[in-house]
Amino acid sequence: MKVALFATCLVDMFQSNVGKATVELLEHLGCEIDFPENQICCGQPSYNSGYVQDTKEAMKRIIDTFMDAEYVVCPSGSCAFMLTEYPHVFAGDPAWEPKAKKLADKVYELTQFIVEVLKVEDVGAKFNAKVTYHTSCHMTRLLGVKEPPMRLLKNVKGLEFTELPGKEQCCGFGGTFSVKMGQISEQMVDEKVQHVEETGADYLIGADAACLMNIGGRMERLGKKMKVLHIAEVLNSR
Repeated sequence: MKVALFATCLVDMFQSNVGKATVELLEHLGCEIDFPENQICCGQPSYNSGYVQDTKEAMKRIIDTFMDAEYVVCPSGSCAFMLTEYPHVFAGDPAWEPKAKKLADKVYELTQFIVEVLKVEDVGAKFNAKVTYHTSCHMTRLLGVKEPPMRLLKNVKGLEFTELPGKEQCCGFGGTFSVKMGQISEQMVDEKVQHVEETGADYLIGADAACLMNIGGRMERLGKKMKVLHIAEVLNSR
Protein backbone atom coordinates (compact mmCIF):
# COMPACT_ATOMS: atom_id res chain seq x y z
CA MET A 1 0.00 0.00 0.00
CA LYS A 2 1.43 3.39 -1.03
CA VAL A 3 0.88 6.27 1.38
CA ALA A 4 1.54 9.97 0.81
CA LEU A 5 2.78 11.66 3.99
CA PHE A 6 1.52 15.15 4.80
CA ALA A 7 4.08 16.10 7.43
CA THR A 8 2.65 19.47 8.58
CA CYS A 9 4.59 22.69 9.27
CA LEU A 10 5.40 21.99 12.92
CA VAL A 11 6.76 18.53 12.22
CA ASP A 12 8.75 19.80 9.25
CA MET A 13 10.30 22.76 11.07
CA PHE A 14 10.41 21.81 14.74
CA GLN A 15 9.66 18.12 15.32
CA SER A 16 11.38 16.15 12.58
CA ASN A 17 11.64 13.25 15.03
CA VAL A 18 7.87 12.86 14.76
CA GLY A 19 8.06 12.71 10.97
CA LYS A 20 10.82 10.10 11.16
CA ALA A 21 8.85 7.98 13.63
CA THR A 22 5.75 8.21 11.43
CA VAL A 23 7.63 7.00 8.35
CA GLU A 24 9.35 4.16 10.22
CA LEU A 25 6.09 3.08 11.83
CA LEU A 26 4.17 2.98 8.55
CA GLU A 27 7.02 1.14 6.82
CA HIS A 28 7.04 -1.38 9.67
CA LEU A 29 3.35 -1.95 8.91
CA GLY A 30 4.09 -2.63 5.26
CA CYS A 31 3.42 0.76 3.68
CA GLU A 32 5.47 2.42 0.96
CA ILE A 33 5.91 6.10 1.79
CA ASP A 34 5.82 8.96 -0.69
CA PHE A 35 6.72 12.48 0.47
CA PRO A 36 5.62 15.07 -2.11
CA GLU A 37 8.10 17.93 -1.82
CA ASN A 38 5.63 20.53 -3.08
CA GLN A 39 3.54 20.32 0.09
CA ILE A 40 3.19 23.48 2.16
CA CYS A 41 1.02 24.65 5.07
CA CYS A 42 -2.58 23.43 5.01
CA GLY A 43 -3.66 27.04 5.50
CA GLN A 44 -5.31 26.63 8.87
CA PRO A 45 -3.69 29.60 10.70
CA SER A 46 -4.61 32.16 8.05
CA TYR A 47 -8.00 30.57 7.36
CA ASN A 48 -8.97 30.67 11.04
CA SER A 49 -7.84 34.28 11.17
CA GLY A 50 -10.35 35.20 8.48
CA TYR A 51 -8.10 35.41 5.41
CA VAL A 52 -10.17 32.99 3.38
CA GLN A 53 -9.43 34.20 -0.13
CA ASP A 54 -5.69 34.47 0.49
CA THR A 55 -5.63 30.99 2.03
CA LYS A 56 -7.28 29.39 -0.98
CA GLU A 57 -4.05 29.68 -2.98
CA ALA A 58 -2.22 27.54 -0.43
CA MET A 59 -5.11 25.08 -0.36
CA LYS A 60 -5.07 24.74 -4.15
CA ARG A 61 -1.39 23.86 -4.01
CA ILE A 62 -2.06 21.17 -1.41
CA ILE A 63 -4.89 19.75 -3.52
CA ASP A 64 -2.68 19.57 -6.62
CA THR A 65 0.24 18.11 -4.64
CA PHE A 66 -1.78 15.16 -3.31
CA MET A 67 -4.13 14.71 -6.25
CA ASP A 68 -2.65 11.38 -7.36
CA ALA A 69 -2.17 9.90 -3.87
CA GLU A 70 -4.11 6.81 -2.87
CA TYR A 71 -4.05 7.73 0.81
CA VAL A 72 -2.86 10.89 2.55
CA VAL A 73 -1.73 10.29 6.13
CA CYS A 74 -1.00 13.06 8.60
CA PRO A 75 0.49 12.84 12.14
CA SER A 76 -1.79 15.66 13.28
CA GLY A 77 -5.53 15.53 13.87
CA SER A 78 -5.77 19.29 13.51
CA CYS A 79 -4.13 19.48 10.09
CA ALA A 80 -5.92 16.36 8.87
CA PHE A 81 -9.22 18.00 9.80
CA MET A 82 -8.29 21.14 7.88
CA LEU A 83 -7.81 19.12 4.70
CA THR A 84 -11.24 17.55 5.16
CA GLU A 85 -12.70 21.08 5.34
CA TYR A 86 -11.54 22.00 1.85
CA PRO A 87 -14.83 20.96 0.17
CA HIS A 88 -16.65 23.40 2.44
CA VAL A 89 -14.18 26.17 1.59
CA PHE A 90 -14.55 25.57 -2.16
CA ALA A 91 -18.29 24.90 -2.11
CA GLY A 92 -19.90 26.14 -5.31
CA ASP A 93 -16.61 26.36 -7.20
CA PRO A 94 -17.01 23.98 -10.16
CA ALA A 95 -13.27 23.81 -10.79
CA TRP A 96 -12.08 23.13 -7.25
CA GLU A 97 -14.92 21.66 -5.17
CA PRO A 98 -14.70 18.18 -6.83
CA LYS A 99 -10.91 18.15 -6.40
CA ALA A 100 -11.22 19.24 -2.78
CA LYS A 101 -13.72 16.46 -2.08
CA LYS A 102 -11.48 13.89 -3.75
CA LEU A 103 -8.65 14.92 -1.42
CA ALA A 104 -10.82 15.04 1.70
CA ASP A 105 -12.09 11.50 1.07
CA LYS A 106 -8.57 10.02 1.26
CA VAL A 107 -7.15 11.99 4.21
CA TYR A 108 -6.50 10.18 7.51
CA GLU A 109 -4.90 11.07 10.80
CA LEU A 110 -2.10 8.60 11.56
CA THR A 111 -3.78 6.46 14.25
CA GLN A 112 -7.07 6.56 12.34
CA PHE A 113 -5.31 5.18 9.26
CA ILE A 114 -3.60 2.40 11.20
CA VAL A 115 -6.78 1.22 12.93
CA GLU A 116 -9.45 1.91 10.30
CA VAL A 117 -7.60 1.27 7.03
CA LEU A 118 -4.75 -1.09 7.91
CA LYS A 119 -6.98 -2.82 10.49
CA VAL A 120 -4.12 -3.03 12.99
CA GLU A 121 -4.46 -2.41 16.72
CA ASP A 122 -1.18 -3.93 17.92
CA VAL A 123 1.86 -2.50 16.12
CA GLY A 124 4.31 -4.51 18.20
CA ALA A 125 5.51 -1.52 20.21
CA LYS A 126 7.16 -1.71 23.62
CA PHE A 127 7.35 1.27 25.96
CA ASN A 128 8.09 0.75 29.66
CA ALA A 129 6.65 3.85 31.30
CA LYS A 130 3.60 5.35 32.95
CA VAL A 131 1.82 7.67 30.51
CA THR A 132 -1.24 9.85 30.16
CA TYR A 133 -2.85 11.08 26.94
CA HIS A 134 -4.02 14.51 25.83
CA THR A 135 -7.08 14.42 23.55
CA SER A 136 -6.75 17.42 21.24
CA CYS A 137 -9.85 19.43 20.37
CA HIS A 138 -9.70 19.33 16.57
CA MET A 139 -8.92 15.63 16.42
CA THR A 140 -11.70 14.52 18.75
CA ARG A 141 -14.45 17.11 18.35
CA LEU A 142 -14.10 18.00 14.68
CA LEU A 143 -12.32 15.13 12.95
CA GLY A 144 -14.12 12.67 15.24
CA VAL A 145 -11.11 10.44 15.95
CA LYS A 146 -11.34 9.25 19.55
CA GLU A 147 -10.88 5.48 19.82
CA PRO A 148 -7.91 4.69 17.51
CA PRO A 149 -5.21 6.24 19.76
CA MET A 150 -6.58 4.45 22.81
CA ARG A 151 -6.77 1.08 21.05
CA LEU A 152 -3.18 1.38 19.90
CA LEU A 153 -1.81 2.50 23.26
CA LYS A 154 -3.70 -0.30 25.00
CA ASN A 155 -1.61 -2.85 23.11
CA VAL A 156 1.81 -1.28 23.72
CA LYS A 157 3.75 -3.72 25.91
CA GLY A 158 5.02 -2.32 29.21
CA LEU A 159 2.94 0.83 28.96
CA GLU A 160 0.95 1.83 32.05
CA PHE A 161 -1.89 4.18 31.14
CA THR A 162 -3.55 6.73 33.44
CA GLU A 163 -6.46 8.79 32.17
CA LEU A 164 -5.96 12.54 32.21
CA PRO A 165 -8.39 14.49 34.43
CA GLY A 166 -10.35 17.05 32.42
CA LYS A 167 -9.11 15.43 29.22
CA GLU A 168 -11.84 17.12 27.19
CA GLN A 169 -10.56 20.59 28.09
CA CYS A 170 -8.54 22.60 25.57
CA CYS A 171 -4.85 23.09 26.28
CA GLY A 172 -5.10 26.74 25.30
CA PHE A 173 -3.17 26.63 22.05
CA GLY A 174 -5.90 27.01 19.43
CA GLY A 175 -3.45 28.21 16.80
CA THR A 176 -3.58 32.00 16.57
CA PHE A 177 -5.73 32.06 19.74
CA SER A 178 -2.62 31.55 21.87
CA VAL A 179 -1.08 34.63 20.25
CA LYS A 180 -4.11 36.88 20.24
CA MET A 181 -5.34 35.85 23.69
CA GLY A 182 -2.05 35.09 25.38
CA GLN A 183 -3.12 35.62 28.99
CA ILE A 184 -6.22 33.45 28.64
CA SER A 185 -4.21 30.80 26.82
CA GLU A 186 -1.65 30.77 29.62
CA GLN A 187 -4.31 30.13 32.24
CA MET A 188 -5.74 27.28 30.17
CA VAL A 189 -2.40 25.55 29.66
CA ASP A 190 -1.53 26.00 33.34
CA GLU A 191 -4.69 24.11 34.23
CA LYS A 192 -3.78 21.39 31.73
CA VAL A 193 -0.28 21.09 33.23
CA GLN A 194 -1.82 20.76 36.69
CA HIS A 195 -4.02 17.90 35.51
CA VAL A 196 -1.06 16.19 33.85
CA GLU A 197 0.88 16.37 37.10
CA GLU A 198 -2.03 14.84 39.00
CA THR A 199 -1.66 11.62 37.00
CA GLY A 200 1.89 11.03 38.21
CA ALA A 201 2.79 9.92 34.69
CA ASP A 202 6.32 9.94 33.30
CA TYR A 203 5.18 11.01 29.84
CA LEU A 204 2.39 13.04 28.29
CA ILE A 205 1.41 11.53 24.94
CA GLY A 206 -0.58 13.28 22.22
CA ALA A 207 -1.36 13.13 18.51
CA ASP A 208 -1.12 16.85 17.70
CA ALA A 209 2.31 18.47 17.56
CA ALA A 210 0.87 21.93 18.25
CA CYS A 211 -0.76 20.91 21.52
CA LEU A 212 2.35 19.05 22.61
CA MET A 213 4.52 22.05 21.81
CA ASN A 214 2.21 24.29 23.83
CA ILE A 215 1.92 22.02 26.86
CA GLY A 216 5.55 20.91 26.73
CA GLY A 217 6.79 24.46 26.41
CA ARG A 218 4.79 25.57 29.42
CA MET A 219 5.98 22.64 31.51
CA GLU A 220 9.57 23.48 30.63
CA ARG A 221 9.11 27.10 31.67
CA LEU A 222 7.57 25.97 34.94
CA GLY A 223 10.46 23.59 35.57
CA LYS A 224 8.40 20.41 35.35
CA LYS A 225 10.24 17.15 34.74
CA MET A 226 7.59 15.28 32.79
CA LYS A 227 8.46 14.52 29.15
CA VAL A 228 6.23 14.99 26.12
CA LEU A 229 6.06 12.56 23.19
CA HIS A 230 4.00 12.27 20.02
CA ILE A 231 2.08 8.99 19.82
CA ALA A 232 4.03 8.06 16.68
CA GLU A 233 7.21 7.98 18.76
CA VAL A 234 5.64 5.64 21.30
CA LEU A 235 4.16 3.33 18.66
CA ASN A 236 7.53 3.21 16.91
CA SER A 237 9.35 2.08 20.07
CA ARG A 238 10.67 -1.47 19.92
